[in-house]
Amino acid sequence: MVLPSSGIERRAVCAAVCAALNVLALPARADTTEQVLTPVVVTATRSAQPLADSLPQTSLFDEQDIADSNADDVLGLIALAPGVQITRNGGPGANSGVYIRGAASSQSLVLIDGVRVESVSLGAAQLSQLMLDQTDHVEVVNGNVSALYGSNAIGGVVQIFTKEGDAHPPRFHFEAEYGSYHTQRQSAGVDGALDADGRTTFSLNVSREKTDGFSSIDPALAPGANPNANGYLNESVAATLRHKFTDKWDAGVRFLQSNGVDSFDDAYGSPTDINKTHDRVRSASVFANGKLTDRWTTHFTVAQGQDRANIEQNGVYTSRFNSENHQYLWQNDFKLADAHKLLFGYEHLDQSLDSDQLSAPDRHVNSVFAGYVGRFGASDVQANVRHDQYSDFGGANSYYLGYAYNFDAHWRASASYAASFRAPSFDDLYYPFSGNPSIQPERSHSVEAALQYASGKVGVLRVTAFQTRYSNLIDYVSDGSGFYIAQNVGRAKVQGVEGSWAGHVGATDIRAGVTFQNPVDETNHEDLTRRARRFATLSAHRSFGRWRVGGEWIVSGARSDYDSTLAGYGVVNLSARYDITKSWWLSARIDNLFDRNYELAYSYNTPRRGAYITLGFNPS
Repeated sequence: MVLPSSGIERRAVCAAVCAALNVLALPARADTTEQVLTPVVVTATRSAQPLADSLPQTSLFDEQDIADSNADDVLGLIALAPGVQITRNGGPGANSGVYIRGAASSQSLVLIDGVRVESVSLGAAQLSQLMLDQTDHVEVVNGNVSALYGSNAIGGVVQIFTKEGDAHPPRFHFEAEYGSYHTQRQSAGVDGALDADGRTTFSLNVSREKTDGFSSIDPALAPGANPNANGYLNESVAATLRHKFTDKWDAGVRFLQSNGVDSFDDAYGSPTDINKTHDRVRSASVFANGKLTDRWTTHFTVAQGQDRANIEQNGVYTSRFNSENHQYLWQNDFKLADAHKLLFGYEHLDQSLDSDQLSAPDRHVNSVFAGYVGRFGASDVQANVRHDQYSDFGGANSYYLGYAYNFDAHWRASASYAASFRAPSFDDLYYPFSGNPSIQPERSHSVEAALQYASGKVGVLRVTAFQTRYSNLIDYVSDGSGFYIAQNVGRAKVQGVEGSWAGHVGATDIRAGVTFQNPVDETNHEDLTRRARRFATLSAHRSFGRWRVGGEWIVSGARSDYDSTLAGYGVVNLSARYDITKSWWLSARIDNLFDRNYELAYSYNTPRRGAYITLGFNPS
């Protein structure tokens, strides 16, 4: 199978950047004026730019979008982004996957405040462990941007930004939720300034969520699975402290840790087995930003990203996978002229794995990168190059070249070409009886063309045609003795058309995305696993006095999944919020309104209709 979608399943079968940037506070959601174009994103270029100016397809989920969403975690939120599909092997906290434009989870990079947090064993991050209570906003970049971030950014980048404090007196806020499956969630936080002049700001947020859940696997499809309900417990904390020394220099620290305990089913076990995984995702960074001259700004970051997954069966720990990512970043932004910016920098990455299942040497990566963004009359240009030197397999080069022509103040056409790579994961290299230390990175080349309309009255509408060709893909090939060994033999192609809209119809906020794609495994001449050829999302929310009401519609066509076919589905979610006072509010939501029975992964159950109510306090 080319592009394996789950390392955990494979084992069962086999046996800052933006932390360094002055992240800008996003303005309040505008109404129907041109101010709607002022939201700033940083992920598409590694520097701040208006959302509508981004050459790669970029989705921004701000504070209001998060409040409107029915999701509790980041995975559920980004399911509303165009070109994004998700999978879950059960309920909250379960093993999950994200597919951006048909790329596997290991081929899409996840950052928290610029910090890598993926498992070096699997090569993917645990998005289902990241709660929205600590999240300020999320950016999703579709397409090949390895030239900015290195390995894994073939399908795109998901960047999560934690909450920061503003220059106001400390304010306290909290939420308490109860709902179906005996779900309980509590969150609390405080943020503001520690001094009268607002030079030292902070934010602290904690949360706890517990649910009894439901049985992850349908016993009719997997008789060996335990039919009991699979619960989940998550406890998370995030904190930020920033001090502004002068008008030109500031520094600070950021920290996020999410601990999850997930009960899961094993299709290959006994119906009486009790299986749990103890997970942790951590991001910690120290940063400094300085303006050396009127044109030259520099950023320093020292960071640690951590992923832990310890599996327990019947009260006994059976496996341990603890990953560490240590990053050291120096980035420089040089303003050549009013509409021309040069970017250059150096990054060092150390990756290590502590596991009782495999032994792997530490990996060391030295990277240099440069980029340019500029405007010549009606033309916009973005160019990026990057070289990554790995201690275990050598060097890898990436590049990105994009061009846009602005016909007038609203219409623009753009095109880009990019080359990228994915470094082999430690499982690919060293896992017993399947790893192959001689394999090389996966490669890809992408081309896309887009037409965009942007205005304050309707927002940003975009249609993008794209194609990504994968070569040197890591496939697991039988050696004739019952084992499957990693080899660079796979080829794949994903081509399609993607439409997106983030904007307004009058006073109603709209977010919509639709994708038609052809995700083909060219080695085996079949569709790539769990990638639908057609899928779409639509959300709409509107305020009426003290009320804000809305809904989401998520629809997908059929998908192949390990010698079976998952049927298409459509799920509708509704939400409503009432502001009791300026500080107190009450909200309710209904998930899966029509109680659809559907699958995101073969044999795994999904939640039926559920209702949830939340009481919150947040002073203005």
